[in-house]
Amino acid sequence: MPMTQPAAAPLWNDRIVVEPLSGVPFRRYAQRPHRCEQVLALATRWGERAHLIQGERVVSFAGLRRAAAAKAHTLHELGLRRGDHVLLMGWNSPDWVMNFWACVEAGAVPVLANAWWSDSEINHALDLLRPALVLADARTRDKIPPHWPAAPWAADENAAAESESPLDVDVNASLPGEEDTAVLVFTSGTEGLPKAVALPHRALLSGLQMMLHITRQLPLPFDAKRSEVALHTGPLFHVGGPQVMLRSLAVGNTLVFPSGRFDPQEALQLIERHHVTRWTAVPTMINRVLDHPDLQRRDLRSLRAIGTGGTPVGAALLQRLRSALPEAQLSVAIGYGLTENTGPATTASGADTLQHPGTCGRPLPCVELRIAERPGHDDGEVLVRSPSQMSGYYGVAESPIDAEGWLHTGDLGHLDAGGRLWITGRSKDLIIRGGENIAPAAVEMALATLPQVADAAVVGVPHAELGEEVFAFVVLRTAATAEQLQAALRPLLASFALPSRWHLQQEPLPANQTGKTDKRELKTRARSLVQATQPTAGR
Repeated sequence: MPMTQPAAAPLWNDRIVVEPLSGVPFRRYAQRPHRCEQVLALATRWGERAHLIQGERVVSFAGLRRAAAAKAHTLHELGLRRGDHVLLMGWNSPDWVMNFWACVEAGAVPVLANAWWSDSEINHALDLLRPALVLADARTRDKIPPHWPAAPWAADENAAAESESPLDVDVNASLPGEEDTAVLVFTSGTEGLPKAVALPHRALLSGLQMMLHITRQLPLPFDAKRSEVALHTGPLFHVGGPQVMLRSLAVGNTLVFPSGRFDPQEALQLIERHHVTRWTAVPTMINRVLDHPDLQRRDLRSLRAIGTGGTPVGAALLQRLRSALPEAQLSVAIGYGLTENTGPATTASGADTLQHPGTCGRPLPCVELRIAERPGHDDGEVLVRSPSQMSGYYGVAESPIDAEGWLHTGDLGHLDAGGRLWITGRSKDLIIRGGENIAPAAVEMALATLPQVADAAVVGVPHAELGEEVFAFVVLRTAATAEQLQAALRPLLASFALPSRWHLQQEPLPANQTGKTDKRELKTRARSLVQATQPTAGR
């Protein structure tokens, strides 16, 4: 079946109306896409322009369409049906992107597994989602239990035209099903194992349209002669992965991936070699690039925009960026968001980042913000209402979204007179290490399974490069070293969640007046210990 060619008439514009969503008034775009397949169909406009680059491998937009169509056909032959879950597990690569879009073409729901997960976390995801098929790359395949049905990982951008997708998508059509789940992304909540966030087509596409709106790339179709080369160093299995894939298809961007684990020297090489114009990264990665001795030897004048978030961004980092890249006419964008909102809810760039360092910026066009009073805190809890929010956690009845549509973020902050958001703390117990969310309760539960451990508490402590690191207070039942405990935790936790600071003791943990472990006291104690000691174990 031939692929549908997008029409030349404008598809989606920036006119906002108020529409009910589940009986609640939301700000929505009047003219909008309804299914992610409509964005994939736009790839046809860019033909053989380079879309995905990793090493010497280059996949064009047309190649992506061929590969997604052929792989969707293969998945259907293996018995996959619309609405089935497909666990997608691997590291960044063109194959990862093509497999994602193959699932979309096939009408399936990609489940984005974290490639850092431990065996127990993988088994939890498999038992929860019960995927019809698993797609895993060579580096992660051995983590998947052999009884789960699997499909080959490799995708073929040179597939024959007769293997095209069974789907025929009209990019102008008002398609039903925008509330259908488009993708499942995992997030670390405040307790227990990772939660599967169900993001409907409506959420992904609202987020996309808002980003196109603020970057003046509406209405679509956008000028085909203008394109960017974007370096993508964050994991595709985070919520930023679907965001960047959707946007790159809509406006014809080229995506460049490192060869493997993030390396600042390789990042500098890629920016110079491919004339990268945009790079989005967590502050940890940016600092590592700024610290690298190759920085001054590379021609980075093509780099015009850097986006960052995930952890607080202060004035010092912004100044370092502008000092290090004076010829790049750099625009630095900072945002605040969360997986449950399909990423950004606010953004700051240009004058705001210069004149108000530390702000998270103003709400995106369809986003509403409220600050709810929290007794015992100087600032209130940030509440977000946006069409980009999730439909819920898969398999969990409780939701942080209230009856009026407000998503309770658990973050503390305030709005200034100019409508800018300032995040000042977290009411929820969460550690953010190098952009990865870590639930202290999950680490504590894993520690509790070890026979040497009588009790344990985990807190986050500041780290110059990573933002935070994991500090574990452990009450021992029998003799053990930090190295032995860490080795025992490896099969139970993702590598980034392993404690790198330890305090082993015999005395009980401090308790507050209610009898619960006094985390505030432990955080103070941990900071003092960090200043006086070196890590006893690391990953």
